[in-house]
Amino acid sequence: MTLKRALIALAALAAGATAPAQTLESVSLLPSHGGAQLPVLFGHDASVPPRVAAVLFNGGQGVVGLQKRIPTPGANFLVRTRSEFNRLGVATAVIDVPTDQAGMNDPYRMSERHAEDVRRVVAALREQHPALPVYLIGTSRGTVSAAYAGAALGAAVDGVVLTSSVIAANRANPGLVGFDWRRITARLLFVHHRDDACNVTPYAELRRVTPGQQLISVHGGEPARSEPCEAFSAHGYLGVEGPVVAAIVQWMLGQPIPAELP
Repeated sequence: MTLKRALIALAALAAGATAPAQTLESVSLLPSHGGAQLPVLFGHDASVPPRVAAVLFNGGQGVVGLQKRIPTPGANFLVRTRSEFNRLGVATAVIDVPTDQAGMNDPYRMSERHAEDVRRVVAALREQHPALPVYLIGTSRGTVSAAYAGAALGAAVDGVVLTSSVIAANRANPGLVGFDWRRITARLLFVHHRDDACNVTPYAELRRVTPGQQLISVHGGEPARSEPCEAFSAHGYLGVEGPVVAAIVQWMLGQPIPAELP
């Protein structure tokens, strides 16, 4: 099967073109610093034996709201596509904000406390799904979490995927400006939309600061239905979610991936 055909097949599966999905989800409260708790949404598809596991970090302030409801499906790129990851054999863990925090700014995402929380989630995934490789996947502001936690955890994770990476700073947050990618000793993949118009995630700057790194460049999709830095735009891969998820899964499984999508 050619690479293009394999991607089409995976994307079709993610879109539900085969047997109905049997997504199972549950919210767990893991211990965090100072007696706080970390809400985490664990999920997998009961009809598909998981082949890999992934911790998903959403953007913005990181708020998922798991103590009130499970998103159906949600807005953020990774949150709303989590069931597609599940249908492709990925067991997922969506991290929410700890109970003693209103949100996660960049300094918090870079902190030792956050890295330790991520370490607990990775351990929980390994307990639920023994012997599976575990990856960290971040999107937008969530790439700060994935990158810094990936550097801190080292060999405790099998790889890191950064989508719509925040590689420009604003007044409140430094993003990944000046981050040394060599700090991530596990496998590393970048995914970025060529038409991402968000001011802190410019495609050209991403190419400039990641020479030699593996990158999937995305184009196409649907016209934006949100502001440029929000999820329903090129920044959130609107209209090309299926191929993007499929390519990320193939990479996690060690299979060939395209340099360009779709």
